[in-house]
Amino acid sequence: MEAVSYIILIGSTLLIASVLTSYLALRIGAPLLLIFLGIGLLAGEDGIGRIAFNDPQTAFLIGSMALAVILFESGFDTKLSSYKAAAWPAMTLATVGVGITTGVIGAAAHYLMNLPWAEALLVGAAVSSTDAAAVFFLLRVGGITLRDRVRSTLEIESGTNDPVAIMLTIILVEAASHGWGSPWHVAEELVRSVFFGGALGLIGGWVVVTFINKAQFETGMNPVVTLTFALFLFGGANVLGGSGYLAVYAAGLYAGNVKLRGALELRRFHAGLTWLSQIVMFVMLGLLATPHEFADIALPALAIAFLLILVARPLAVWICLLPFRFSANETTFIAWVGLRGAVSLLLALVPVLGGLDNGQVVFNTAFIVVVVSLLAQGWTIGSMARWLGLIVPPRRGPVERVELELPGNADQELVAYTVHAKSPAARGQRMPRWARPSLVIRADAVVPLYKAKPLQPGDHVYLFAPPHQLPLIDKLFGGSRALDQDDREFYGDLVLSPDATVEQIAEMYGLPLSLPNAKLTLSDLLRHEFGGSCELGDRVRMGDVELIVRDMDERGISSVGMALEPTMATKPRVPLFRHPTELVGKLRNLWGRQSFRRWKRREQMKDRRGDD
Repeated sequence: MEAVSYIILIGSTLLIASVLTSYLALRIGAPLLLIFLGIGLLAGEDGIGRIAFNDPQTAFLIGSMALAVILFESGFDTKLSSYKAAAWPAMTLATVGVGITTGVIGAAAHYLMNLPWAEALLVGAAVSSTDAAAVFFLLRVGGITLRDRVRSTLEIESGTNDPVAIMLTIILVEAASHGWGSPWHVAEELVRSVFFGGALGLIGGWVVVTFINKAQFETGMNPVVTLTFALFLFGGANVLGGSGYLAVYAAGLYAGNVKLRGALELRRFHAGLTWLSQIVMFVMLGLLATPHEFADIALPALAIAFLLILVARPLAVWICLLPFRFSANETTFIAWVGLRGAVSLLLALVPVLGGLDNGQVVFNTAFIVVVVSLLAQGWTIGSMARWLGLIVPPRRGPVERVELELPGNADQELVAYTVHAKSPAARGQRMPRWARPSLVIRADAVVPLYKAKPLQPGDHVYLFAPPHQLPLIDKLFGGSRALDQDDREFYGDLVLSPDATVEQIAEMYGLPLSLPNAKLTLSDLLRHEFGGSCELGDRVRMGDVELIVRDMDERGISSVGMALEPTMATKPRVPLFRHPTELVGKLRNLWGRQSFRRWKRREQMKDRRGDD
């Protein structure tokens, strides 16, 4: 009993320390996941805590369960509409990108650390996949507002690249232990893992949703059902030869995009459980590490970390995104947000569990890579997005809204707003019938509706509304904000009607006209250019100006912006990520200038000889 009490006391103390330091970390902008890892290191046998934890089996078990919980919540919080714009580039990164990264880092580990090829490639496989926990956490919690396509590509890639990295790791451990197998066998195992994992996940998600909607448990039981089903799916998919990680992600994705009883409470529960899983997983992995062993491999491991960040990941991203319409700045950002985290450390435990001679070297190398990744990339995501001009300026001021889900299957929500002082409602704008309040609280007292008009700043307004109308109601009760320079750079200097034709705009502003596009409206031109799926910030060049998707509603493009000169969002910050045709053109120009200089020097030398 005394030993159990000590274990509980130590574990709870580490959790409390993680929670308290997270407050400080948010104030100084430090990556929280790095803080949690650091607490584990400080509490470990080489730190001030002197806690000896050397049980990779237990660490792998707890870490896998925590990651399953995180991936389920990641899928549960991802909108299916994200896949419409980002599925193909994200899947390419999750497959081809993982392979390229493994090969580049494996070759570096072979020559820098003198590891056999199988074990060197294990280093590459362990750090080849971006960490879903780290990416979701830093993008969503970090308050970074990006274009939907960029954010969705990163989130979908991080949620789906684990099966490929896991299969590569298992295959390479077997190769290091028993020799290389048939390439066809490797491909068969990989396809089966992805297919079974995805199929079982979708079936499991349907079962969870149907069970919760039909059983109508007491509300507190629904989180228990989703949690136990997620863990059951994870274990079952792995036993059947599929990817458990992909299965729980697919189950969460299905459950989060259909009508589910008590969905709002489930989101809150899984958000809190994900926080707990993050802390437990990173603190435990920090406890498992032994920093005194890092000295022997520190220099090559640091070289591999910087090679991954500056060469392998950018090369993989550039090759994978060539067929898709990403700007140079967007490609640069996706390459930079290749965060490595708990997945890399869990994969690096597989060689240790497999009893390989250099298994601990692989784990220690991966640990150093993860720390460098969180330091260099995790700390700079916001500043990198601003430097590249990818931050989407908000269209309106702050909105204070609380959603309360109604019991049963009614397609309505009870929504509470705090009326902002600069909102249209506070300025006396007439409320449409569907947005009229059911209850108004002013100065902590209920005000009869006929006395509540006009609404005043600080009023708490309660009304019933279907979820799809909430963005419209936000405009009524949320604050307005003045247009600043960042807005003009992103949305353009002028506002045009989407129904104006290309011919009219070309004639009005003296722009070159393409005859096949002359009769198209600006809305049709933008939709045609982007395959029918536009989003805010999409740009089309028209002579010396750019046409920009400025605003959208449920019907499509509602306003178009015009930028009179190239902005930061279109000026490539890193020229290496340009399209090959642009690079070839620049190389030709450079070669032409060099050739001209050589020709000029030869002519000058001929003239001198003639004078002599």
